[in-house]
Amino acid sequence: MFLQTFVVLLFRILQLAILVRVIMTWVNPMPPYGNRLLMLVWQITEPILAPLRRYTMFGMIDFSPFAALILLQILESFALQLLAAAR
Repeated sequence: MFLQTFVVLLFRILQLAILVRVIMTWVNPMPPYGNRLLMLVWQITEPILAPLRRYTMFGMIDFSPFAALILLQILESFALQLLAAAR
């Protein structure tokens, strides 16, 4: 039970970080080198978004956050199914 709660919390934090990053890029599209909290969000999300960006850029529009949110949802579901089967 604890492990399932941890997995759900971990994925929710990652999803929230991606959403904060999306909003942050609307306000200031450059990496946030002055703000520690925003820099932390950037460091958490960049390893997830960078590989996806190669396949999800269409012109000037970056769909990597959308793809990452879908991928995280699938991975969370898979992880929870594995944990449920391990019982």
